[in-house]
Amino acid sequence: MYGIFGEVNIPPAQDITRHARTDIEKAHAIYEWVVDNTFRDPKVKGCGWGDISTMLETRYFGGKCGDLNALFVGLARSVGVAARDIYGVRVAPSQWGYKSLGLGSTNASKGQHCRAEFFAQGIGWVPVDPADVRKVVLEEPPGNLQINDPKVVETRRKLFGAWEMNWLAYNTAHDVVLPNSRTKIAYLMYPNGETGGKALDQLNPDTFKYTITARQSKT
Repeated sequence: MYGIFGEVNIPPAQDITRHARTDIEKAHAIYEWVVDNTFRDPKVKGCGWGDISTMLETRYFGGKCGDLNALFVGLARSVGVAARDIYGVRVAPSQWGYKSLGLGSTNASKGQHCRAEFFAQGIGWVPVDPADVRKVVLEEPPGNLQINDPKVVETRRKLFGAWEMNWLAYNTAHDVVLPNSRTKIAYLMYPNGETGGKALDQLNPDTFKYTITARQSKT
C-alpha cells in the first residue's frame, strides 16, 4: 500500500476481502467498507493530503477526497488489485441533480477533486468515488443525511463503476518535484508557488491568490 509516506502493511484489507475472489469483488468489498467506515471531515483543508499511513495507525478515518479515495487505493493495492488516484477539478454543475457534486458558478477555484479507479482483469480501468458518497451524506441539502437516505443509496450505487463527467482529470502523479522547487508535493492538483524558497499554501486560494474559471464552450 502506498501513500505519501511509502509502503505499509494493512492486515485489515485481507479481512475486508475474505469472501471476494475476483478483482471486481475485492474492489467492491473495499468500496463498501470505505463508504461505511469513513466520514467527510469539514475541518480538513482543501482535499486533504492522502496520508493513509497516519489514518490507519490512528484509526481516524475522517478526511476529504484526497484522503478517503487514497484509502481505497491503498487497500486495493494491498490485496493485489491495481488502483490509482486521479487528480482534477470540477468544471460544471452536476447533471445528476446533486448540489454538492458540482460547481454552483463559473468559479472553480475550490473545485479540486480527487477520484480513484482500479484495474479489473478482462475489463480494464474501473472508476470509483467513495469519497463523494460521504460528501453527499454530509453536504447534500438538507445536510447530514442518513446512510440509507435515497440520495445516498443512489449515489453509492452509481459511483462504483461510474463518474459524472462534470470534472476534468489532470494526472495520477505522486510525490511530485516541480522544476526549480526545493520541496516535494504529495500531488499536483492545485496551483503551486514559492517565494523566497518557501512554498505558498496551495490549499488556500484566499491567501495564495489565484482564480480558476470554467465555462462551457459554445463551439
